[in-house]
Amino acid sequence: MSDPSQEKKKKSSSKESGKGQKNGAEQPKKPWSIMFWVILAMLFIYILPMSNDEFGDAERLTLKTLRTDLVEHNVERVVFRNGEISWKMSKDGLPEDRKENNKANIIMDLPEDLEKLINDNVPNGLEQVPPDMWMLILLNWGPWIILMVVFYFFFFRQIKSSGGGGLFNFGKSKAKLVSPENINKTFADVAGADEAKEELKEVVEFLKEPAKFTKLGGRLPHGMLLHGNPGTGKTLLAKAIAGEAGVPFYSISGSDFVEMFVGVGASRVRDLFHQAKENSPSIIFLDEIDAVGRKRGSGLGGGHDEREQTLNAILVEMDGFGSDDGVIVVASTNRVDVLDPALLRPGRFDRHVAVGLPDIEGRKAILEVHAKKIKLAADASLDSAAQGTPGFSGAELENLLNEAALIAVAKERSAVVTEDIEAARDKVAFGKEKKSKVMHEDDLKITAYHESGHALVSLLMPKATPLHKLTIIPRGNFLGAAFYLPERDETHRSREFLLGQIAIAYGGRIAEEIFCGDITTGASNDIQQATNIAKKMVMEWGMSEKVGLLNFEANEERMFLGGEISKSSSHSDSTAKLIDEEINEITNSCYAKAKKIIEDNHDAMHKIASHLLSYETLTGDEVRQLMDGKEIERKPPLKHVIRSINDEHPEGIKRNTEEKEEVEEPKEEGNKAAMADDGDDKDIKSSGSIETTA
Repeated sequence: MSDPSQEKKKKSSSKESGKGQKNGAEQPKKPWSIMFWVILAMLFIYILPMSNDEFGDAERLTLKTLRTDLVEHNVERVVFRNGEISWKMSKDGLPEDRKENNKANIIMDLPEDLEKLINDNVPNGLEQVPPDMWMLILLNWGPWIILMVVFYFFFFRQIKSSGGGGLFNFGKSKAKLVSPENINKTFADVAGADEAKEELKEVVEFLKEPAKFTKLGGRLPHGMLLHGNPGTGKTLLAKAIAGEAGVPFYSISGSDFVEMFVGVGASRVRDLFHQAKENSPSIIFLDEIDAVGRKRGSGLGGGHDEREQTLNAILVEMDGFGSDDGVIVVASTNRVDVLDPALLRPGRFDRHVAVGLPDIEGRKAILEVHAKKIKLAADASLDSAAQGTPGFSGAELENLLNEAALIAVAKERSAVVTEDIEAARDKVAFGKEKKSKVMHEDDLKITAYHESGHALVSLLMPKATPLHKLTIIPRGNFLGAAFYLPERDETHRSREFLLGQIAIAYGGRIAEEIFCGDITTGASNDIQQATNIAKKMVMEWGMSEKVGLLNFEANEERMFLGGEISKSSSHSDSTAKLIDEEINEITNSCYAKAKKIIEDNHDAMHKIASHLLSYETLTGDEVRQLMDGKEIERKPPLKHVIRSINDEHPEGIKRNTEEKEEVEEPKEEGNKAAMADDGDDKDIKSSGSIETTA
């Protein structure tokens, strides 16, 4: 009676061996192995005659030595073979420094005088061996054979990379057939995109129960286009469809259609739809369809023939004479504006599903999905994390929790707490803190006043976004920053709010001018943000009475992404002058308003800047406490507390202008150049970051 365990072992081993044989049979020989065996065979042909040579251990000498040996009658035998002459010395009288066997190379034929000398002094005369035919073939044709093998090898690899499967299969589709049992994603793993899920669920139900929809004359949509910002979950939704549908699912990227060979993309499209029709009902997922679906006949040079042929094939297969109702095409892109209109019309992509950024409830749901993978503390709040991450996509929220887990591990915590999530949010949104960056005390004071100017104006402006944090610790490209977090998702921006944002942006520059005695390059990003808001107010949003309710938005299309080469102005020169005047009017009025706020609150400015130097980072509540005349309860984190600016500089930082006047002219020029270089080298695109999502 056999042992059941032994039988199980035999069966498993036989299965494994069969599996290995199957895998080995399916794997074609690699070009590397073919090239290796060809070169090895050629080397064998070359080395084989040498192994049969009786003079194999001979010493390489010159013909002059041979003549000397012949004259001295020390040679017993001479053999001439393939342009090489070999001779054997007599053992009698053989010098100690010489070998018995010797060889010498002859480029041309054997000289007549040498041949006569050999015949006269060697008992058997000259032995001439006929040339080796294989050696002659190898010497004459070997280099060409090697060149052809190398050419075939690289050409074969190129063809394989273009289509896979050999020379006659490079036009086959590279789509991956995914079976539902191999996908662990379902609609339960998708959060924050409820409307998109509902539309896709309807398609899945149609595939499972087509009679339920067709009894009233409905038909299955030919295509569904998922479009939205990067990271919003378009590919995740496609994976969920594959996991829920229970039908063959073909996945391919748009870039896989376009290769160096003309017509390959169109051939792959036809092969892909042919496979899908044979297994209908089925789903085809085209990821990043903008790689082949851009507008035809536009851009520099009038378009791209290979890409346009591929697009034409997609158009015909989706809604042509050969179309089939059993195949659904699901595509994703974040550049729907560059797609060809023929691709977007009903009958091809019947439904356009916008996958936007999640709101506060959607962000909370996304965080809850990803929080299952990490260990959260009992008091960790996902509600505050969702509230503090407006504008975050699903991918960014996943990255936020991952960064929070890494921060918790670095701090040797047993679970992720709310503090880790907040630190991860600031790191993802604004960059990592550069606490090791060494800054001069004057730079710290300038940065402290700059950020305090932003904070003070924001606290005294109506409808401003609440201040979240104020810091002079360098982070990312900023030497310091003022962070703002809205209390809710803001879908509308009022004129008063936008004017307040411009005033807040100018607060840093005004604080430098009043309290530091000079201005710096730290306000460059603030000026850029203020200018962009003012431009949009006048040119796009109709918030200027003189310009009126007209749109003068500049054409931002790129010619390589489907736009046109030629650009035409949408307004006259007089209108452009009026637009510039209105933009200047808005920015100047906001600058004056912010300057008055700061001038009327000198003491508050000194107090905020002094505490910011001591604490390095202040929360929004702590800044509001200082504005109300209260003190901060916690102790400063620095080992030493910098003295109050009010005590050291009652009127702010005063520059010693008298010393500058006494400097000699050549040194002044050198100092100016050094300051300019220093300003260019500094990593200060902005020392203040404000929340301006308009």
